[in-house]
Amino acid sequence: MQITHLSLTNFRNYARLELAMPPGMVVLYGDNAQGKTSLLEAVYYLATSRSQHTTSDRQLINWLVENDPLPFARLVAELNTREGLKRVEVTLVKEQSGRAERFKKEIRVNGVSRRVMDLLGQITVVMFLPQDLSLIEGSPTLRRRYLDITLCQIDSTYCHALNQYNRVLTQRNALLRQLQAHGGRGDQSQLLFWDEKLARDGATIVAGRYKLVRDLERRAQRIHHDLSDANEHLRLRYHPGLDANVSGDGQMAFDPADLGSDALPHLPPPEIASRFHDQLQARRRDDLARGQTTIGPQRDEMRFLVNGHDLGLYGSRGQNRTAVLALKLAELEWMREKSGEWPILLLDEVAAELDTHRRGYLLDRISDAEQVLLTTTEPYLLPLASFDGAAQRHVEGGHITVSET
Repeated sequence: MQITHLSLTNFRNYARLELAMPPGMVVLYGDNAQGKTSLLEAVYYLATSRSQHTTSDRQLINWLVENDPLPFARLVAELNTREGLKRVEVTLVKEQSGRAERFKKEIRVNGVSRRVMDLLGQITVVMFLPQDLSLIEGSPTLRRRYLDITLCQIDSTYCHALNQYNRVLTQRNALLRQLQAHGGRGDQSQLLFWDEKLARDGATIVAGRYKLVRDLERRAQRIHHDLSDANEHLRLRYHPGLDANVSGDGQMAFDPADLGSDALPHLPPPEIASRFHDQLQARRRDDLARGQTTIGPQRDEMRFLVNGHDLGLYGSRGQNRTAVLALKLAELEWMREKSGEWPILLLDEVAAELDTHRRGYLLDRISDAEQVLLTTTEPYLLPLASFDGAAQRHVEGGHITVSET
Protein backbone atom coordinates (compact mmCIF):
# COMPACT_ATOMS: atom_id res chain seq x y z
CA MET A 1 0.00 0.00 0.00
CA GLN A 2 1.27 3.44 -0.94
CA ILE A 3 -0.06 6.99 -0.76
CA THR A 4 0.67 8.68 -4.09
CA HIS A 5 -0.74 12.09 -3.21
CA LEU A 6 -1.72 13.76 0.07
CA SER A 7 -3.87 16.89 0.29
CA LEU A 8 -4.42 18.81 3.54
CA THR A 9 -6.58 21.89 4.05
CA ASN A 10 -6.67 23.73 7.39
CA PHE A 11 -5.19 20.74 9.22
CA ARG A 12 -2.91 21.69 12.12
CA ASN A 13 -0.29 24.12 10.75
CA TYR A 14 -1.01 23.17 7.14
CA ALA A 15 -3.28 25.84 5.63
CA ARG A 16 -2.91 24.15 2.26
CA LEU A 17 -0.70 21.24 1.22
CA GLU A 18 -0.55 19.29 -2.04
CA LEU A 19 2.18 16.67 -1.77
CA ALA A 20 3.17 13.95 -4.23
CA MET A 21 4.44 10.94 -2.29
CA PRO A 22 7.02 8.56 -3.79
CA PRO A 23 7.21 4.89 -2.81
CA GLY A 24 9.86 3.58 -0.46
CA MET A 25 11.43 5.63 2.31
CA VAL A 26 10.42 9.30 2.62
CA VAL A 27 12.46 11.22 5.21
CA LEU A 28 10.70 14.32 6.55
CA TYR A 29 13.30 16.49 8.24
CA GLY A 30 13.39 19.93 9.81
CA ASP A 31 13.34 21.71 13.16
CA ASN A 32 10.80 20.94 15.84
CA ALA A 33 7.24 22.32 15.61
CA GLN A 34 7.36 22.75 11.81
CA GLY A 35 4.77 20.13 10.83
CA LYS A 36 6.63 16.81 10.52
CA THR A 37 4.61 14.97 13.15
CA SER A 38 1.40 16.65 11.97
CA LEU A 39 1.84 15.09 8.54
CA LEU A 40 2.14 11.62 10.08
CA GLU A 41 -0.84 12.46 12.27
CA ALA A 42 -2.87 13.29 9.13
CA VAL A 43 -2.11 9.89 7.56
CA TYR A 44 -2.93 8.13 10.83
CA TYR A 45 -6.20 10.07 11.08
CA LEU A 46 -7.19 9.07 7.54
CA ALA A 47 -6.60 5.43 8.51
CA THR A 48 -8.21 5.34 11.96
CA SER A 49 -10.51 8.42 12.23
CA ARG A 50 -8.66 9.50 15.35
CA SER A 51 -5.50 11.29 16.41
CA GLN A 52 -2.73 9.87 18.57
CA HIS A 53 -2.08 13.33 20.01
CA THR A 54 -5.49 14.71 20.98
CA THR A 55 -8.97 13.57 21.95
CA SER A 56 -10.65 16.66 20.47
CA ASP A 57 -11.09 17.16 16.74
CA ARG A 58 -11.30 20.92 17.35
CA GLN A 59 -7.55 20.92 18.07
CA LEU A 60 -6.87 19.59 14.57
CA ILE A 61 -8.27 22.72 12.90
CA ASN A 62 -5.72 25.29 11.73
CA TRP A 63 -5.76 28.17 14.21
CA LEU A 64 -6.09 30.72 11.40
CA VAL A 65 -9.65 29.54 10.64
CA GLU A 66 -10.87 28.29 14.03
CA ASN A 67 -12.85 31.53 14.59
CA ASP A 68 -14.47 31.48 11.16
CA PRO A 69 -18.28 31.06 11.13
CA LEU A 70 -17.92 27.56 9.66
CA PRO A 71 -14.37 26.34 10.25
CA PHE A 72 -13.45 23.08 8.57
CA ALA A 73 -10.51 20.84 7.73
CA ARG A 74 -10.12 18.38 4.87
CA LEU A 75 -7.72 15.47 4.46
CA VAL A 76 -7.47 13.53 1.18
CA ALA A 77 -5.22 10.62 0.27
CA GLU A 78 -4.88 8.95 -3.12
CA LEU A 79 -3.45 5.45 -2.89
CA ASN A 80 -2.19 2.46 -4.78
CA THR A 81 -3.41 -0.72 -3.11
CA ARG A 82 -3.60 -4.38 -4.06
CA GLU A 83 -7.26 -3.72 -4.86
CA GLY A 84 -6.37 -0.87 -7.23
CA LEU A 85 -6.48 2.92 -7.00
CA LYS A 86 -8.33 4.42 -4.06
CA ARG A 87 -9.23 7.90 -2.84
CA VAL A 88 -10.02 8.46 0.85
CA GLU A 89 -11.36 11.79 2.08
CA VAL A 90 -12.23 13.03 5.58
CA THR A 91 -13.79 16.44 6.16
CA LEU A 92 -14.28 17.94 9.63
CA VAL A 93 -17.19 20.37 9.70
CA LYS A 94 -18.38 22.40 12.68
CA GLU A 95 -21.90 21.61 13.85
CA GLN A 96 -23.97 23.66 16.30
CA SER A 97 -26.55 21.92 18.50
CA GLY A 98 -28.06 24.43 20.87
CA ARG A 99 -25.20 25.85 22.89
CA ALA A 100 -22.99 22.85 22.24
CA GLU A 101 -20.74 22.53 19.22
CA ARG A 102 -18.78 19.68 17.76
CA PHE A 103 -17.00 18.72 14.57
CA LYS A 104 -18.73 16.17 12.40
CA LYS A 105 -16.70 13.77 10.26
CA GLU A 106 -17.80 13.41 6.66
CA ILE A 107 -16.23 10.37 4.98
CA ARG A 108 -15.90 9.63 1.28
CA VAL A 109 -14.22 6.63 -0.29
CA ASN A 110 -13.81 6.87 -4.07
CA GLY A 111 -16.33 9.71 -3.99
CA VAL A 112 -19.04 7.73 -2.15
CA SER A 113 -20.25 8.85 1.28
CA ARG A 114 -19.49 6.28 3.97
CA ARG A 115 -19.93 5.85 7.72
CA VAL A 116 -17.00 6.66 10.01
CA MET A 117 -16.79 2.97 10.88
CA ASP A 118 -16.36 2.15 7.18
CA LEU A 119 -13.20 4.26 7.08
CA LEU A 120 -11.28 1.71 9.13
CA GLY A 121 -9.34 -0.68 6.93
CA GLN A 122 -9.34 1.57 3.86
CA ILE A 123 -5.77 2.57 4.76
CA THR A 124 -3.64 0.37 7.02
CA VAL A 125 -0.85 1.91 9.06
CA VAL A 126 1.63 0.98 11.77
CA MET A 127 2.91 3.95 13.75
CA PHE A 128 6.06 4.23 15.89
CA LEU A 129 5.99 7.12 18.38
CA PRO A 130 8.27 8.31 21.18
CA GLN A 131 5.34 7.99 23.59
CA ASP A 132 4.82 4.33 22.72
CA LEU A 133 6.42 3.49 26.07
CA SER A 134 3.02 4.35 27.53
CA LEU A 135 1.83 1.00 26.18
CA ILE A 136 3.81 -0.52 29.04
CA GLU A 137 3.99 2.27 31.59
CA GLY A 138 0.54 3.84 31.05
CA SER A 139 -3.02 2.90 31.95
CA PRO A 140 -4.90 -0.22 30.79
CA THR A 141 -7.06 2.07 28.65
CA LEU A 142 -4.07 2.75 26.37
CA ARG A 143 -3.40 -0.95 25.89
CA ARG A 144 -7.03 -1.69 25.12
CA ARG A 145 -7.08 1.17 22.61
CA TYR A 146 -3.95 -0.21 20.95
CA LEU A 147 -5.54 -3.65 20.53
CA ASP A 148 -8.77 -2.14 19.21
CA ILE A 149 -7.11 0.11 16.62
CA THR A 150 -4.91 -2.73 15.39
CA LEU A 151 -7.82 -5.14 15.05
CA CYS A 152 -10.26 -2.64 13.54
CA GLN A 153 -7.91 -1.96 10.63
CA ILE A 154 -8.12 -5.64 9.65
CA ASP A 155 -11.29 -7.19 11.08
CA SER A 156 -14.60 -5.44 10.29
CA THR A 157 -16.58 -8.00 12.35
CA TYR A 158 -14.56 -7.16 15.43
CA CYS A 159 -14.95 -3.43 14.79
CA HIS A 160 -18.72 -3.75 14.47
CA ALA A 161 -18.91 -5.75 17.71
CA LEU A 162 -16.78 -3.17 19.51
CA ASN A 163 -18.99 -0.32 18.30
CA GLN A 164 -22.15 -2.17 19.34
CA TYR A 165 -20.68 -3.15 22.71
CA ASN A 166 -19.84 0.45 23.58
CA ARG A 167 -23.35 1.57 22.66
CA VAL A 168 -24.99 -1.17 24.72
CA LEU A 169 -22.65 -0.55 27.66
CA THR A 170 -23.73 3.10 27.70
CA GLN A 171 -27.40 2.07 27.69
CA ARG A 172 -26.92 -0.53 30.44
CA ASN A 173 -25.01 1.89 32.66
CA ALA A 174 -27.71 4.52 32.21
CA LEU A 175 -30.34 1.99 33.31
CA LEU A 176 -28.21 0.95 36.30
CA ARG A 177 -27.93 4.57 37.43
CA GLN A 178 -31.66 5.04 37.02
CA LEU A 179 -32.37 1.97 39.16
CA GLN A 180 -29.74 3.04 41.68
CA ALA A 181 -31.40 6.45 42.05
CA HIS A 182 -34.58 4.64 43.12
CA GLY A 183 -32.79 2.49 45.66
CA GLY A 184 -32.76 -0.55 43.41
CA ARG A 185 -36.54 -0.52 43.18
CA GLY A 186 -37.89 -0.81 39.68
CA ASP A 187 -38.11 -3.30 36.89
CA GLN A 188 -34.69 -4.97 36.92
CA SER A 189 -35.83 -7.37 34.22
CA GLN A 190 -35.04 -4.61 31.73
CA LEU A 191 -31.39 -5.48 32.31
CA LEU A 192 -31.87 -8.90 30.72
CA PHE A 193 -32.23 -7.37 27.26
CA TRP A 194 -28.98 -5.43 27.58
CA ASP A 195 -27.17 -8.34 29.26
CA GLU A 196 -27.80 -10.60 26.27
CA LYS A 197 -26.50 -8.04 23.79
CA LEU A 198 -23.51 -7.14 25.99
CA ALA A 199 -22.51 -10.80 26.36
CA ARG A 200 -22.77 -11.52 22.62
CA ASP A 201 -20.64 -8.59 21.45
CA GLY A 202 -18.31 -8.81 24.45
CA ALA A 203 -17.50 -12.41 23.56
CA THR A 204 -16.42 -11.34 20.05
CA ILE A 205 -14.15 -8.69 21.57
CA VAL A 206 -12.56 -11.08 24.08
CA ALA A 207 -11.96 -13.78 21.45
CA GLY A 208 -10.47 -11.23 19.02
CA ARG A 209 -8.17 -9.61 21.55
CA TYR A 210 -7.01 -12.96 22.90
CA LYS A 211 -6.09 -14.27 19.45
CA LEU A 212 -4.33 -11.02 18.53
CA VAL A 213 -2.24 -11.06 21.70
CA ARG A 214 -1.27 -14.67 21.08
CA ASP A 215 -0.35 -13.90 17.46
CA LEU A 216 1.67 -10.84 18.48
CA GLU A 217 3.42 -12.71 21.27
CA ARG A 218 4.62 -15.46 18.94
CA ARG A 219 6.17 -12.92 16.57
CA ALA A 220 7.42 -10.51 19.23
CA GLN A 221 9.27 -13.24 21.13
CA ARG A 222 11.47 -13.99 18.14
CA ILE A 223 12.18 -10.32 17.49
CA HIS A 224 12.83 -9.58 21.16
CA HIS A 225 15.22 -12.53 21.29
CA ASP A 226 17.34 -10.87 18.58
CA LEU A 227 17.15 -7.38 20.11
CA SER A 228 18.18 -8.58 23.57
CA ASP A 229 21.02 -10.79 22.31
CA ALA A 230 19.10 -13.87 23.48
CA ASN A 231 19.36 -12.76 27.12
CA GLU A 232 15.69 -12.07 27.76
CA HIS A 233 12.38 -13.82 27.09
CA LEU A 234 9.28 -11.72 26.37
CA ARG A 235 5.73 -12.82 27.14
CA LEU A 236 2.48 -10.96 26.50
CA ARG A 237 -0.33 -11.67 28.92
CA TYR A 238 -4.00 -10.99 28.18
CA HIS A 239 -6.48 -10.98 31.03
CA PRO A 240 -10.18 -10.57 30.15
CA GLY A 241 -12.21 -8.39 32.51
CA LEU A 242 -15.07 -10.86 32.65
CA ASP A 243 -14.10 -12.37 35.98
CA ALA A 244 -12.16 -9.44 37.40
CA ASN A 245 -12.03 -8.66 41.08
CA VAL A 246 -13.13 -5.07 41.39
CA SER A 247 -11.61 -2.89 44.09
CA GLY A 248 -13.39 -0.19 46.03
CA ASP A 249 -12.50 2.48 43.48
CA GLY A 250 -14.00 0.45 40.65
CA GLN A 251 -10.65 -0.61 39.19
CA MET A 252 -9.76 -4.17 38.31
CA ALA A 253 -7.51 -5.86 40.82
CA PHE A 254 -5.23 -8.65 39.64
CA ASP A 255 -1.96 -10.43 40.24
CA PRO A 256 0.28 -9.87 37.17
CA ALA A 257 1.66 -13.39 37.61
CA ASP A 258 -1.80 -14.79 36.89
CA LEU A 259 -2.34 -12.91 33.64
CA GLY A 260 -2.78 -14.97 30.51
CA SER A 261 -4.87 -17.74 32.02
CA ASP A 262 -6.42 -19.88 29.31
CA ALA A 263 -9.45 -20.57 31.51
CA LEU A 264 -11.85 -18.51 29.40
CA PRO A 265 -10.65 -16.52 26.36
CA HIS A 266 -9.58 -19.50 24.26
CA LEU A 267 -13.14 -20.84 24.24
CA PRO A 268 -15.47 -20.34 21.26
CA PRO A 269 -17.34 -17.00 21.35
CA PRO A 270 -20.75 -18.65 22.15
CA GLU A 271 -19.25 -20.25 25.25
CA ILE A 272 -17.58 -17.00 26.28
CA ALA A 273 -20.92 -15.23 25.80
CA SER A 274 -22.70 -17.79 27.98
CA ARG A 275 -20.20 -17.38 30.81
CA PHE A 276 -20.20 -13.61 30.48
CA HIS A 277 -24.00 -13.60 30.68
CA ASP A 278 -23.93 -15.75 33.83
CA GLN A 279 -21.40 -13.44 35.46
CA LEU A 280 -23.50 -10.38 34.65
CA GLN A 281 -26.35 -12.00 36.56
CA ALA A 282 -24.08 -12.87 39.47
CA ARG A 283 -22.70 -9.31 39.66
CA ARG A 284 -26.04 -7.52 39.34
CA ARG A 285 -26.17 -6.45 42.99
CA ASP A 286 -22.68 -4.95 42.77
CA ASP A 287 -23.52 -3.25 39.48
CA LEU A 288 -26.64 -1.69 40.99
CA ALA A 289 -24.71 -0.50 44.02
CA ARG A 290 -22.07 1.17 41.84
CA GLY A 291 -24.37 2.33 39.07
CA GLN A 292 -22.09 0.86 36.40
CA THR A 293 -21.15 -2.43 34.76
CA THR A 294 -18.23 -3.79 36.78
CA ILE A 295 -17.10 -6.60 34.47
CA GLY A 296 -16.51 -6.89 30.76
CA PRO A 297 -13.98 -6.05 28.02
CA GLN A 298 -13.90 -2.43 29.20
CA ARG A 299 -11.76 -3.81 32.05
CA ASP A 300 -9.48 -6.04 29.97
CA GLU A 301 -5.76 -5.88 30.60
CA MET A 302 -2.59 -6.79 28.71
CA ARG A 303 0.81 -6.96 30.40
CA PHE A 304 4.41 -7.34 29.22
CA LEU A 305 6.65 -9.79 31.08
CA VAL A 306 10.39 -10.31 30.59
CA ASN A 307 11.95 -13.33 32.26
CA GLY A 308 8.79 -13.59 34.36
CA HIS A 309 8.89 -9.99 35.64
CA ASP A 310 6.17 -7.46 34.81
CA LEU A 311 7.79 -4.61 32.88
CA GLY A 312 5.06 -2.20 33.97
CA LEU A 313 6.23 -2.68 37.55
CA TYR A 314 9.92 -3.57 37.29
CA GLY A 315 11.13 -2.80 33.75
CA SER A 316 13.90 -0.33 32.99
CA ARG A 317 13.45 2.27 30.25
CA GLY A 318 15.79 0.27 28.02
CA GLN A 319 13.87 -2.97 28.57
CA ASN A 320 10.56 -1.25 27.95
CA ARG A 321 11.78 0.40 24.76
CA THR A 322 13.03 -2.97 23.45
CA ALA A 323 9.72 -4.66 24.28
CA VAL A 324 7.69 -1.95 22.54
CA LEU A 325 9.89 -2.13 19.43
CA ALA A 326 9.42 -5.91 19.34
CA LEU A 327 5.65 -5.44 19.70
CA LYS A 328 5.46 -2.89 16.86
CA LEU A 329 7.52 -5.04 14.51
CA ALA A 330 5.30 -8.00 15.41
CA GLU A 331 2.26 -5.85 14.63
CA LEU A 332 3.80 -5.02 11.26
CA GLU A 333 4.30 -8.70 10.42
CA TRP A 334 0.79 -9.57 11.59
CA MET A 335 -0.89 -6.78 9.63
CA ARG A 336 1.04 -7.58 6.48
CA GLU A 337 0.05 -11.25 6.73
CA LYS A 338 -3.64 -10.51 7.37
CA SER A 339 -4.06 -7.77 4.75
CA GLY A 340 -1.84 -9.28 2.06
CA GLU A 341 0.20 -6.09 1.64
CA TRP A 342 2.55 -3.83 3.53
CA PRO A 343 0.80 -1.24 5.70
CA ILE A 344 2.14 2.31 5.50
CA LEU A 345 4.79 2.78 8.19
CA LEU A 346 4.84 6.01 10.18
CA LEU A 347 8.04 6.50 12.19
CA ASP A 348 8.22 9.62 14.34
CA GLU A 349 11.71 10.55 15.58
CA VAL A 350 13.04 7.00 15.88
CA ALA A 351 16.58 8.32 15.46
CA ALA A 352 16.27 10.16 18.77
CA GLU A 353 14.52 7.37 20.66
CA LEU A 354 16.53 4.28 19.65
CA ASP A 355 20.19 3.46 20.06
CA THR A 356 22.34 2.64 17.00
CA HIS A 357 21.78 -1.13 17.24
CA ARG A 358 17.99 -0.96 17.54
CA ARG A 359 17.72 1.80 14.97
CA GLY A 360 19.66 -0.28 12.45
CA TYR A 361 17.66 -3.40 13.30
CA LEU A 362 14.37 -1.55 12.73
CA LEU A 363 15.41 -0.07 9.39
CA ASP A 364 16.72 -3.43 8.21
CA ARG A 365 13.41 -5.14 9.07
CA ILE A 366 11.39 -2.58 7.09
CA SER A 367 13.74 -2.22 4.13
CA ASP A 368 11.26 -3.97 1.79
CA ALA A 369 8.26 -1.88 2.87
CA GLU A 370 6.24 -0.25 0.10
CA GLN A 371 6.17 3.13 1.86
CA VAL A 372 7.78 4.49 5.02
CA LEU A 373 7.28 8.05 6.27
CA LEU A 374 9.97 8.93 8.78
CA THR A 375 10.49 12.19 10.66
CA THR A 376 13.77 13.43 12.10
CA THR A 377 15.57 16.61 13.05
CA GLU A 378 18.91 15.02 12.14
CA PRO A 379 18.73 12.93 8.93
CA TYR A 380 22.47 12.30 8.94
CA LEU A 381 22.00 9.99 11.95
CA LEU A 382 19.94 7.54 9.93
CA PRO A 383 21.62 4.50 8.33
CA LEU A 384 19.62 4.66 5.10
CA ALA A 385 21.96 2.58 2.98
CA SER A 386 19.44 -0.27 2.81
CA PHE A 387 16.87 2.08 1.20
CA ASP A 388 17.68 2.59 -2.43
CA GLY A 389 16.91 6.19 -3.39
CA ALA A 390 15.38 7.31 -0.08
CA ALA A 391 13.58 10.60 -0.73
CA GLN A 392 14.11 13.62 1.51
CA ARG A 393 11.58 16.36 2.14
CA HIS A 394 12.33 19.51 4.13
CA VAL A 395 9.48 20.66 6.40
CA GLU A 396 9.35 24.26 7.57
CA GLY A 397 6.39 26.24 8.83
CA GLY A 398 3.78 24.02 7.24
CA HIS A 399 5.53 23.96 3.87
CA ILE A 400 7.36 21.00 2.33
CA THR A 401 10.10 21.20 -0.27
CA VAL A 402 11.97 18.50 -2.15
CA SER A 403 15.63 18.02 -1.16
CA GLU A 404 18.45 16.45 -3.10
CA THR A 405 19.47 13.08 -1.65
